[in-house]
Amino acid sequence: MDSSASTPVFCTIVPPHVLDRLARTGDPALAAAARRTLEHDARERTRRRLNTVLGPSGPAPAAGAPADHPVRTVYDARHHDTLPGHQVRAEGAAPASDDSVNRAYDALGATFDTYLQAYGRHSIDDAGLPLKASVHYLRDYNNAFWDGEQMVFGDGDGRIFLDFTLPLDVIGHELTHGVTQYSANLEYHGQPGALNESVSDVFGSLIKQHALGQTADQADWLIGAGLLAPGVNGKALRSMKEPGTAYDDPQLGKDPQPASMADYVTTTQDNGGVHLNSGIPNRAFYLTAAALGGHAWEQAGRIWYDTLTGGKLSAQSQFADFAAATAAAAVARYGEGAQSQAVRAAWTEVGVTPAAAAGLPRQQPGQPQEV
Repeated sequence: MDSSASTPVFCTIVPPHVLDRLARTGDPALAAAARRTLEHDARERTRRRLNTVLGPSGPAPAAGAPADHPVRTVYDARHHDTLPGHQVRAEGAAPASDDSVNRAYDALGATFDTYLQAYGRHSIDDAGLPLKASVHYLRDYNNAFWDGEQMVFGDGDGRIFLDFTLPLDVIGHELTHGVTQYSANLEYHGQPGALNESVSDVFGSLIKQHALGQTADQADWLIGAGLLAPGVNGKALRSMKEPGTAYDDPQLGKDPQPASMADYVTTTQDNGGVHLNSGIPNRAFYLTAAALGGHAWEQAGRIWYDTLTGGKLSAQSQFADFAAATAAAAVARYGEGAQSQAVRAAWTEVGVTPAAAAGLPRQQPGQPQEV
């Protein structure tokens, strides 16, 4: 899919239901930071919808050329919301004195390298798109996001969330929203939106595993490990291995992600539960990777990448559609064998089959439900 056909969306790593919980806490400082983040994110979602209809107000990003090295630029927003901000480090420059800048720079490179080395993809758009990131966005901003053109990182409030450049998988997750934007372009609501979120979790985790050289059994399968501040009762934002177990904290509440269709969440919040129900396809990927063993980016990741970029999905694809497409991708690449068997068994275990999915109402395309 070329960039003219893509529909950029505003995708954040921290779900609205987490921030909403914090906004209702009895701690005035925590509540205020969460409310400011929620209010900002709501404005940005509106802006992205307007840009989709009217076109962006600024110039289009400069076209890149496929190359085997990234073109990175990191900016300092200096606690404002004007992007990209003040340029701090360009491709090939020496490390800056700011750790957030250097972590962002390195993570952009790790993401580029994983997609290139594992899948032959040249940057986010497969055409050498330059990678931009802005750090120190606003004050006490409890999120990181892909806005359709670049990465943006908040510093966190220091009490619930730390600096959002700390976890590599968070950065890989958000940049993968760009890969989806330029490939399957899954709509950001309902089951397609949950698949959009899940794909970002999958490749966010694989980017971390690739950088660390981990096998499937060595990986933690957590998204956002190291992001929660000391004293918070939790491991991460999400667990792909065990959805619903990432945190259980008085301020954050309990992780509400379902692990199977038996607990599928029907809601009008969070674009129809995109950050909640993503736990179901997340676990399907984990089960596939665990069954196949070895480096998960090689076989399981290859199947998911072929599915995302193979042109078989529509913007409105449901879980059952994605399950069928992954099984077909496994057969196309490896033939009938251990790979396709592992894929089918994984989706069956999480309760996704064409018959089971048929009973769920299909949301109408083009009608995302915003928080």
